[in-house]
Amino acid sequence: MAERVVAVAFSGGRDSTALLHATLAVAQPLGVRVLALHVHHGLSAHADGWLRKGDDVCRRWARRGLPVQFVAQVLEQGPARGESVESWARQARYRALRQMALDRGADLVLLAHHRRDQAETFLLQALRGGGVAALSAMPRSIRRDGVTWARPWLSESREAIEAYVRRHRLRHIDDDTNDDPRFARNRLRASVWPALQQAFPDAEAALANAARWAQEAAAGLDEWAAVDLPAVATEDALDIAAWRSLTPARRSNALRAWLRQRFGKTAPVSLVARLQDELSERASMRWPAPAGELRSYRGRLRYEPDARRRHSAPSVWADLSHSGVHEFAAWRGGFVVEPVTSNGLAVTMAARLLLRDRHAGDRFQAGPGRPPRSLKLQYQSAGVPAWQRAGPIVCHDGVPVFVPGLGIDARARAVDGEPQVRFVWRFD
Repeated sequence: MAERVVAVAFSGGRDSTALLHATLAVAQPLGVRVLALHVHHGLSAHADGWLRKGDDVCRRWARRGLPVQFVAQVLEQGPARGESVESWARQARYRALRQMALDRGADLVLLAHHRRDQAETFLLQALRGGGVAALSAMPRSIRRDGVTWARPWLSESREAIEAYVRRHRLRHIDDDTNDDPRFARNRLRASVWPALQQAFPDAEAALANAARWAQEAAAGLDEWAAVDLPAVATEDALDIAAWRSLTPARRSNALRAWLRQRFGKTAPVSLVARLQDELSERASMRWPAPAGELRSYRGRLRYEPDARRRHSAPSVWADLSHSGVHEFAAWRGGFVVEPVTSNGLAVTMAARLLLRDRHAGDRFQAGPGRPPRSLKLQYQSAGVPAWQRAGPIVCHDGVPVFVPGLGIDARARAVDGEPQVRFVWRFD
């Protein structure tokens, strides 16, 4: 029986130290090994010291018989010129956590966010003018890029965690970057939150509840989009006339969902507004879009990524058995996965796939009874443009089962009635 492994994102701060301690208390009698994953961002002069302290804590707990292993990664590159430090740090941290976890057999990573964090996130998104999806703040659990990210303390108050730390006399570090006013969350905590809580003592719980209601609303909108999209869109195009026949609210929701499938992320608000005003089945137009452009022609709207974005990348193992967006930073894109009842890939097969670059001997079978042919011939026969050919070849047991621009190989399709999924490759 394979060893069970769970990972905890461990900065050495109060919240993550408490979560790691609580996780170990539960894991020890169950025979579960726990990874303490530490990311060295290099943003503080004390970062080297924090790494050493984190290692020391885990070594001390391991000597007491607790099943913990300290794993760290030092980020070699900082943010690009003009890039948001907050955004860079967040994205780099999640990439590093994912890789460290998967490399050591863990596909569950626990995060120490609590109710105050949730309330702050909701407020920040509201101040940025975010929609329902943004106001949903942080999910309690989400499967992304082969990893389940879980926040077991999302309903716990900050005071409850502080009490836990005192009760168990846990030593932790104080991150000086939390006092840096360049970061929006720090400004909110230092200048806004104290006054807000003084005026509204229940603000933390109320805002966290508002985020929960927003999550339910976002889920409802996704369900409406799942009803509307089959009537107004094919796999590669939006039928503008059919889309225009929807009510304004459903039209907006369907457009956002369709664009999210194309881009693999939420579309810019300004782009959605322009399309709602300008899209017409009678005009041929173009709009700049993330990593490409949108084109309307003969009543159809299509997304065309920049063909120059194709590149080689290291092979990556992937679990595409769960619906949602699965991002792969090395390939600068991701898969949009959804359950289907036919012509999909079996969930059992999709659970272990290899993403790799194209090989000269790769062949693809377009349909049952049709001969397997080289990818070049299949692309030419199907009239697939160059930009749709970019992305990784998806293999199972060394054999291609999905090819960008062509879809799922006929030989790999699941039997009707078997749990299965379909997926589409999208660039970041």
